[in-house]
Amino acid sequence: MTSEYLLDTNILIYYTKGCHDIKSFIDNLALRHALKISILTKVEFLGWDKHTPEGFEKCKGLIETATIYSVDENIANKAIELKRDTKIRLADAVIAATAILNKLKLVTRNTEDFKNVDELEVINIFK
Repeated sequence: MTSEYLLDTNILIYYTKGCHDIKSFIDNLALRHALKISILTKVEFLGWDKHTPEGFEKCKGLIETATIYSVDENIANKAIELKRDTKIRLADAVIAATAILNKLKLVTRNTEDFKNVDELEVINIFK
């Protein structure tokens, strides 16, 4: 069975910067599956203040190819539970809840942000 992944915002930023490890991972992933992100990743990524106008358009094009998970009642409730139990930041709680409820592995470089979420499988492809 092929693993399914939810991409954290930082992974998309590294991708657009041309980081080789991330680029080959995402390019291979995109060939096999749609990219999967939380709606909060879309907001963080496209709202990132370091985009050039050309970079912003490139990033919009990348996001248009992704499967985007919205925040529904189940994700909101799980994020509330995670915030109360682990003191995780709001955006990270929503991203973690999205991955958990959709049975996805979270790909991030910021593993520390999710270290207290036991039920979440976190992948750091930089290691």
